[in-house]
This record gives sequence, structure tokens and C-alpha cells, in this order.
Amino acid sequence: MSVISLSALDIGLASLMLVALAITSICMSLGLEKKIIIFSCRMVGQLLLIGLVLRFLFSNANGFLVFLMSLVMLFAAGREVQARQKRKVVGLAGYLIGTGTMFISSFAVAGITLTIIIGVDPWYTPQYAIPLLGMLLGNTMTGIALSVDNLTSRYYDQRNTIEQRLMLGQSWQEASADIRRDSMRTGMMPIINSMAAAGLVSLPGMMTGQILGGTPPVEAVKYQILIMLLIAAGTGFGVIGAIWMTSRHLFDDRHRLRLDCLSAKQQ
Repeated sequence: MSVISLSALDIGLASLMLVALAITSICMSLGLEKKIIIFSCRMVGQLLLIGLVLRFLFSNANGFLVFLMSLVMLFAAGREVQARQKRKVVGLAGYLIGTGTMFISSFAVAGITLTIIIGVDPWYTPQYAIPLLGMLLGNTMTGIALSVDNLTSRYYDQRNTIEQRLMLGQSWQEASADIRRDSMRTGMMPIINSMAAAGLVSLPGMMTGQILGGTPPVEAVKYQILIMLLIAAGTGFGVIGAIWMTSRHLFDDRHRLRLDCLSAKQQ
């Protein structure tokens, strides 16, 4: 079965539903109409651009170009992680924490999958490497953004309690243990919920795309199971690493909480 091609008119008709949502936001004074329109236009532009880039990469498989594309994706994800914080870690450190943990977790998981589990030859085959890394980075980005945002906000809101525990002789690890655990749970909850609902409540995106493309359902299911396991592992390790690195940055060697490392609250 061939894939039914979509025309510009089809996309335009779908966009009318988003316009209706923006109008509803205006009527209900939600204040989301600008973001709905701007981010949807941004999304369309980004996807059209990546479509052209992928078409070039697929026809010119090159390890250096694939790695360069991967770095662009990583740096963009790092920027999004930092931009989503209400009280972000200021300076280069805030950007490097998110970017570094995503690089370690997502790139490691993608590398193991391409070379050992799937066994793609060559390992940098764009049809496998780019979509796999994109799904890993996207989900890890969400988990890290949620967990670090929760962590820094709670450190600030509960600073008096933390400082009292430190004055009583607790180490920074002991004084912040509950907050760090709760923040890790917050970051991992989206992927845990996705795994719980997959197949019963929702059909995941990759599986749906493969089925629409003509892949046998059972084969699509196997790939989706693999992807969900990889995303869960990458997100989990990324969240744990980001929480640890952020906490370590916010406490000095004398176990003092350094709130001057956090920016003012963003709306």
C-alpha cells in the first residue's frame, strides 16, 4: 500500500483548526494565542528545513555530515532546556549542564543501539541515526527541562529549610536528598506515563508512521518497543545526571547553598 501524498491545501485545512484554537484563546483571555501562532509557524519552518536537510543527507550518506547534524540538534536541545527554566542556572554552566548530560545519555544510547542492537552498516546511516537520535534528544530534553526546573524552583522556595539543615551539620547531599529525588521523579514521569499508555491509550508516533508507510504492524511494534526502551533509559540517565550536576553547582565545597547562581524568576 502506497502512502497518500498530502497537498499544501491539506496542510492548510489542518492549520485552520489551530487558528480556531487561537481564536478560542483570545475569547477566553488565556493569553496563548501569540505562542500558538508563532510556535506553529516556527514548527512548520523547522520541519520544512529539516526535510530538505534529510533529503540531502539520505542521498549523500557521510559520517562527518551526520555527526555535524547531530551536534546541531544537541546544541538546539540544550538551548531549549535552558530557556524553559523559571530560575535558570546563570552563565555557561547552565547551558553545559543540559547539553552535557544529553550528549552523554542520548549519544551513548544511540551509539550502542546503532552498532550493537540494530547493527546498522555503516553505523552513521542517516535513515537510522538521525531519527533515532532525534527521538532520544527530544524526550531527554523534556525530562531534563522538567526535572531541573523543579529542582531550582524548590531550592529557592525551600532555601530556609535547606540552610537550617546545613547549619545542623547535614551535608548538602543529605539536606537536598528529598528535593533531588522528587525532581528526578518529575523528569521521568512523562516517559513512564507514555510506556504505561502505549498500545492501550495511544499509538506512538514512530509505530504510526511506519504503519502508514506500509511496514507490517508486527515489525512496527517491535521497533516501537525498542525505541520506548531506549528513550526510557536515555531520559532516566539524563535526568539523574542533570540533577546531580545542577545540585553540585549550586552548593560549594563548604556545603553552602549558592542562590546567586540562579537567575531571577522568568514568566
